[in-house]
Amino acid sequence: MRLILALLLALMPAAPVSAQTALPPAPWADRQIPDASQEREARALMETIRCLTCQSQSIADSNASMAADMRSQIRERIMAGERPETIRAWLVSRYGDWVSYEPTAAPILWPLWGAPLLLLALGVLLLRGRIRRRRS
Repeated sequence: MRLILALLLALMPAAPVSAQTALPPAPWADRQIPDASQEREARALMETIRCLTCQSQSIADSNASMAADMRSQIRERIMAGERPETIRAWLVSRYGDWVSYEPTAAPILWPLWGAPLLLLALGVLLLRGRIRRRRS
């Protein structure tokens, strides 16, 4: 029993090494599309998609493997003739609204967009009332 326990303890440091992936990198992750106009479309879209691993970078700037996979998928879909809006909709449906840097105007978010305007109007009204009180 002690021998088995000692063997298991000896093999524990090797577990992270065996867990690493042996998958090849995505084919179009770091290669540009031969057609310059398609590459511009792909690049523009990549700059507006958030890296799911880094969370503070776009997939165009990230070195994460998830970002590389997403870059490759975008380039492959652009080369297949899909429009960037369609690809964005597919990414949002797959990963959620958070993946896109472009804000949405969904009705559930209207209070979020309206609150700053409401607070600004309230501040102007309060300031106007104070100015009137000081004058009189």
